[in-house]
Amino acid sequence: MSDCCPPPAPKTTTSCCESDTVKATRPDYLLWVSGSLVALGYLTHLLFVSPAPSAAALPQWLVTASSGIHELIDKMWWGLLMAVVFVGLLERIPRELVMSALGQGGTVRGVMRATFAGVLLDLCSHGILMVGTKLYERGASIGQLMAFLIASPWNSLSLTVVLITLIGWGYTLAFIGLSMAIGIVTGIIFDRLVESQVLPGNPNSHNGSNSGNSNIQNVPLWPQISAALKQIRFTPKGLVDLLWDGLRDSRMVFRWLFFGIVLATAIRALVPFDTYQTLFGPTVAGLFLTLLAATIIEVCSEGSTPIAADIITRAAAPGNGFTFLMAGVATDYTEVMVIRDTTKSWKIALFLPLITLPQVLMIGYLLNQV
Repeated sequence: MSDCCPPPAPKTTTSCCESDTVKATRPDYLLWVSGSLVALGYLTHLLFVSPAPSAAALPQWLVTASSGIHELIDKMWWGLLMAVVFVGLLERIPRELVMSALGQGGTVRGVMRATFAGVLLDLCSHGILMVGTKLYERGASIGQLMAFLIASPWNSLSLTVVLITLIGWGYTLAFIGLSMAIGIVTGIIFDRLVESQVLPGNPNSHNGSNSGNSNIQNVPLWPQISAALKQIRFTPKGLVDLLWDGLRDSRMVFRWLFFGIVLATAIRALVPFDTYQTLFGPTVAGLFLTLLAATIIEVCSEGSTPIAADIITRAAAPGNGFTFLMAGVATDYTEVMVIRDTTKSWKIALFLPLITLPQVLMIGYLLNQV
């Protein structure tokens, strides 16, 4: 599934994911409230802002916010449609296929395969933690776990398409490549730290070390994906089923994207353009302020995408946008705590921001200079 909460649901939940019991007894307020605000903002622009005489009667903050919602939706609609299609396709690729294709732990190839596996999964930054803990339980190395977590959150096919609609192909492909590079470098560093006994290895591997993993098989990935895709029925009924599954399982994508749109347009309405450029502009101070904002603002990866795009387009700071996307993963307290609980090691959990943040800030600084 492409839901933020893959089955089977664990007993503990995060702010992104809720148990089936909770979802069955309580409406998804974030989805409905954020979606309603987006719909109202879009209609307000069409009915009252586009006709110039009507706009004069509205407060300026409402004009700015509704115009921002209209602009973002007009850019994103086809990306959201394609996201539904991709999510429906990924529904038909067994998740176990990806989980079984990580390769040998403690090796560069194993880390690279874990990075690509993370990119293939369509999960949010909190939902990916559940899969990551399962990989660790099955014997993935610490480096593979970190590479998988870092590469996954907003590199999914659905969010990639949405990001393309907001910032274009160039920045999107650059961000994906750079985030994968950070995942690979971080994974290799973690594995080397385990080898040097600075960090503990995974006790779930057959020898309690970081390599020689017998639980995860070194199987070819693409032939399995090809075989899974061949099982998809390209018939009218099969297409309807695919779209329905994609729409149903895109609920988490939509709920956080709508929330991100509301938050991004609220910032537009409340923070003057000159002040916005000064605070989040392509300067060292703007970079660190972006890092602080990413650490404080606890939103899922889908929600961070519109905000990061706004930083790139309005503040003219691509490095800050990249930092906002990546630092939210590296400094997320939920992720740190889940890693600590999974590995039973505070040192491993705290080494995640220690190793990743310098890379993120360096790349962010360089992107701002381009």
